[in-house]
Amino acid sequence: MENKLAHIRSKSAFIIDMDGVLYHGNRLLKGAAEFVDWLDKNSKAFLFLTNSSERSPLELSQKLGRLGIQVDPNHFYTSALATAAFLATQRPGGSAYVIGEPGLIQALYDAGFTMNNVNPDYVVVGEGRGYSLEALERAVKLIGGGARLIGTNPDLTGPVEGGIVPACGALVAPIELATNTKAYFVGKPNPLMMRHGLRRLNAHREDTIILGDRMDTDIVAGVEAEIETILVLSGVTSLGDIPRFPYQPKHILEGIYEIPA
Repeated sequence: MENKLAHIRSKSAFIIDMDGVLYHGNRLLKGAAEFVDWLDKNSKAFLFLTNSSERSPLELSQKLGRLGIQVDPNHFYTSALATAAFLATQRPGGSAYVIGEPGLIQALYDAGFTMNNVNPDYVVVGEGRGYSLEALERAVKLIGGGARLIGTNPDLTGPVEGGIVPACGALVAPIELATNTKAYFVGKPNPLMMRHGLRRLNAHREDTIILGDRMDTDIVAGVEAEIETILVLSGVTSLGDIPRFPYQPKHILEGIYEIPA
């Protein structure tokens, strides 16, 4: 065990998921503050790479601050930012009908997109309370009129204090079924998201390790990007779930509290 931990500690760059790794909702997980302090004290490059599209990096920084962890906003990268960057390369100055929260809308504005509920280039779906039957009906109508369907991430569920809640993949599914189309998901495990992360860190994959709680996004993202993986059992994946997958994490930890020396 100590050899494994020593190997993990020797890495110079860390890509870290948030929900299920640092916190559940507004409840900080064991060792989260100590882990971030360890990253700082050991001059590790680190990036919190989250499939959540609801909050901006500034809001995520403020959320951690309220939980007692001070991290600069430049250490955060979200599926909303990745989605906006991708769409800006596909259709510069395009427009979108968005079902999602301000973090996603602001990312699209910053990338040069405008909001359009009449004839948009894209229907973009993220997590959020703005999801309703009316929004679903409009999305179906717009896709029927030629708009392309984009999901910020394929997660079906997300962890909160009381259990799990539907996430983007589950919210997109009714639109896919009603329109007989498949969404393009930009967040993990899409290699685009991982390349963005490595560029932000200015790191090589050989020097990097990815920590996450989901086999179907975090771990497969690392496997496909050839980045060493750590699965933590503090989120949605249990030990019994792991054999069901055709790929395996390099390391398994109960939580990030095990890493700091």
